[in-house]
Amino acid sequence: MRDEPYRRPAQLDAILAAATHASFAMSCVDRTGSLLATLAASKPDGRFLELGTGVGAGAAWLTSGMTAGASLVTVEADASVQAIARRHLGSDSRIEFVHADADDWLSQASGLFDFAYVDCRPGKYLRLPDLLALLKPGALYVVDDMLPQATWPDDHQPRVDSFLERLPDVPNRHATPMNWASGLVVAARI
Repeated sequence: MRDEPYRRPAQLDAILAAATHASFAMSCVDRTGSLLATLAASKPDGRFLELGTGVGAGAAWLTSGMTAGASLVTVEADASVQAIARRHLGSDSRIEFVHADADDWLSQASGLFDFAYVDCRPGKYLRLPDLLALLKPGALYVVDDMLPQATWPDDHQPRVDSFLERLPDVPNRHATPMNWASGLVVAARI
């Protein structure tokens, strides 16, 4: 069995080429993206959240699985990086691009979400209870990069280890860590 995606978002190759040109090496891998698209399809007309837009690879995968009535709020602190995502995905009216630090955004966020994909420290290593409070019962929570990555700073592994050690004790969440793709955690809010 091959576990590579059957199809990729139309914009993805251009997004990844722009990421290479900008020396941005932190986009989600195709297997993670394919899972994001599949899980997004399970939330028809859902309200989606992405913390850490990056250049938009994750958003491209998410929107490829979202229905026409769904919406995505994607938050990124680096305006120059998010500009790449806006250039390639800005015509999709389902996407709201927010230029803000995810930590600051969590302090003022309102409303409930059906799905959260977290690809930055806030909502994963920091402020997890605040993020979980924004998820509806049954909402999905997905994080990646749980396996060592070339882009990690030297002090990052202890953060990952601590997150994974605390995972079973986080209330209101049923989680499955996965030694697959870049290392994932897929969880449901209960």
